[in-house]
Amino acid sequence: MAQLRITMAVNNPLLELSKSVVNVPFEIHTMEWIAQNRFQQNSVPHRHNYFVIIWVEKAAGTHLIDLEKYELEDNTVYCITPGQVHQLTTTGDVEGYVISFMAEFLGVAEENYDLLFNTGLFYTFSNSPVIKVSEEMSAEMGDAVAKMLKEFNNHFILRAEILRGFLKIFLIYLTRQFEQPKETEAQSKSIELVKQFFALVEKKYTTKKMVNDYAEELAVTPNHLNEVVKKITGTPASHHIQQRIILEAKRQAVYSRVTMKEIAYQLGFDDTAHFSKFFKNASGESFSDFRAKNTNSL
Repeated sequence: MAQLRITMAVNNPLLELSKSVVNVPFEIHTMEWIAQNRFQQNSVPHRHNYFVIIWVEKAAGTHLIDLEKYELEDNTVYCITPGQVHQLTTTGDVEGYVISFMAEFLGVAEENYDLLFNTGLFYTFSNSPVIKVSEEMSAEMGDAVAKMLKEFNNHFILRAEILRGFLKIFLIYLTRQFEQPKETEAQSKSIELVKQFFALVEKKYTTKKMVNDYAEELAVTPNHLNEVVKKITGTPASHHIQQRIILEAKRQAVYSRVTMKEIAYQLGFDDTAHFSKFFKNASGESFSDFRAKNTNSL
């Protein structure tokens, strides 16, 4: 069985999913099992170095994701991306499942890559990370989960291949919950450019902070990139780069004890004064005020 280990990062605990003896960086448990066996590590906000899907069939409580707190609702799914800070707090009886896996588990096939990075399940820019599951799709997803649980608890030949297949089916069912109408060819090209832009920002926001940097890698002009991103998302590319940096700064301000100077350095700022000005301009308040207010409220 795969084991979790905790690494204390400078900002908050990082849970790492190690490979089992059969080389399967994947696990699935009921929420009840998690509540009984992982309550200590879930008692504080933490990150993962792997993807997590939490399907809440029935539960009361809250789910803290980055800097937002959501009331749990029955038959909802939360997809947590590596690096996101979250904490699930439940009260009373719980029903549901927690699926954890590394990206490498799905493999490098293009369709599998799309399930993780291009469907909006994990790298989403919508206002809410909550996916409401329909009654019809709940039955299909439940069947896939039951088969995953059975296979995970056995150690038969080709176990990883079977688990990978059921996980892919589950992700496809989940994707269908918010399937969008087909786009025109022009819209499709624009959306693809925006997806590539966001993927680059996620990888390089600590070292590249200018639209020019991303436009060059994407082989487009900075003006074109700004215009396309603004058309699809409502705000230009420069805004998203800025907000990704600010999100990480806020995460560390709230969930860590490191100094502003250390956070600035981790985010690629050589000068603390520059970072302080950047933070205030982007968030509307000083770093120290934000940290004091939000740390006290948790």
